[in-house]
Amino acid sequence: MSTLDLPQKFNIADHLILPNLAGEQGKRPYMFCGGHSMTYGDLHARANRAGNALAGLGVEPEHRVMMLMLDTLDFPPCFWGAIRLGAVAVPVNTLLKSGDYEYFLNDSRARILIVDEALWPVIEPLESRLPFLKHIVIANGKVPGKPSLDELMAAASVSLETVLLSPDDMAFWLYTSGSTGMPKAAVHLHHDIAHVMETYLPEVLQLTPGERTFSAAKFFFAYGLGNSLYLPMGAGASSVVVTGRPTPELMFETLEKFQPTVFYGVPTLFNGMLNLYQSWRDGRNDPPPTLPRLESLRVSVSAGESLPPDLFNRWKRSFGSEILDGIGSTEMTHIFISNRKGKIRPGSTGLAVPGYETRLVDEQGADVPAGEIGALLVRGESGSPFYWNKHQKTKDTMLGAWMVTGDKFHQDADGYFWYDGRNDDMMKVSGAWVSPTEVENALITHEAVAECAVVGQQNDAGLTKTKGFVVLNEGSEPSAELEQALKDHVKEQISGFKAPEWVEFRAELPKTATGKIKRFELRI
Repeated sequence: MSTLDLPQKFNIADHLILPNLAGEQGKRPYMFCGGHSMTYGDLHARANRAGNALAGLGVEPEHRVMMLMLDTLDFPPCFWGAIRLGAVAVPVNTLLKSGDYEYFLNDSRARILIVDEALWPVIEPLESRLPFLKHIVIANGKVPGKPSLDELMAAASVSLETVLLSPDDMAFWLYTSGSTGMPKAAVHLHHDIAHVMETYLPEVLQLTPGERTFSAAKFFFAYGLGNSLYLPMGAGASSVVVTGRPTPELMFETLEKFQPTVFYGVPTLFNGMLNLYQSWRDGRNDPPPTLPRLESLRVSVSAGESLPPDLFNRWKRSFGSEILDGIGSTEMTHIFISNRKGKIRPGSTGLAVPGYETRLVDEQGADVPAGEIGALLVRGESGSPFYWNKHQKTKDTMLGAWMVTGDKFHQDADGYFWYDGRNDDMMKVSGAWVSPTEVENALITHEAVAECAVVGQQNDAGLTKTKGFVVLNEGSEPSAELEQALKDHVKEQISGFKAPEWVEFRAELPKTATGKIKRFELRI
């Protein structure tokens, strides 16, 4: 477990910012966005201004400051400025509807909302239905009658006395995606990020001063928050962020422009990038003047869903660097199981990150033997202590120190974890448990398949069989012949009873904002 020894009076913002002000480090870049950049010294000054601006609006320790903000250079000062006041920063998904934000604001009882002008239209209809909200601040623009972040910060002092709290005080909340009921706010403490810095950063990422990272995942995700906002700070490195949607075209453009050493993505994005790259090489799409080589990459990182071995191998063949697949969660702050550079088993999620303990258990809570599928439990000092206002969900998910992840895995003899799907994705076919991931990994290796998902469906006899949903690569057309070819292709690689009984061709698959495929929407 953790060996971290933090002072009793503590604030994670100072813990990360102040060491980066020493000597020349304060003049080095912390973050790039578009044509602009921010040094560590700039971050320190702007976080102080943001904190003073919030204090001027009445923000005190434990008050919630909701951040409906795009990935720009305004986000980090507001996040760290709120935390420096002892307040609780609450970043939320920027891709939702007005009703979702009404729920977030009233559930959290946030006193302040900072919202980008571009997102104001989804908030404007709600003003009369937000009894706890005292002020709305507009970032990256102006709205008549509302204070602008730029003006408030310009008038605020550059000096701020940080409120020192306990390492066990609340620092930020992150709302889960809510795929099973209403979203839940996972409460995170000041020491949670410090623990990730002690474990994942040196043991897996091994980021060094001067490196540059780029994350496709946005700030409001736990994955993106770590990738771009705080992991670089722990190494004195810098991050690159983009405001727009992470399309394969934008990813290649940004990677070529900024030449990062680390790239964070998700399997769906890696797949889209590889398909685009192949279409450029084949001449099916107009290629850029020079094909991307991505020679700056030391390593890439994948999380969010299992990375098929075919994607790992194609990426390495195309660009020469490895992808470190891993698993993390909103509740655990960041990644707690991961592959390591030079020790990767393609298709595996890797080994537990030092500082975290794991168990695979059966339906009675007993540990399963090596090789058998079990439900994953994890514990570590970065775990959320509870969900805000969700007593029963807290009891169901947080079993003392252990977190129920909702994922099924098995381990090989060397301790490597192999993903078998979400607890509710598993299906029993011909009396045996079948992992949708195993079938998907076989399907995706067919040259016609761009994306796929597998679920269980009952046949006319009431028996469960697997069904594949397939998005085809450009140049392939749906047909009965191709459907049979895909079934035969799977049978050549895994047990025949696991192969799809049916294949349905789709133009696209339903996905979450993080790029995870929503299998539950495909079930009938």
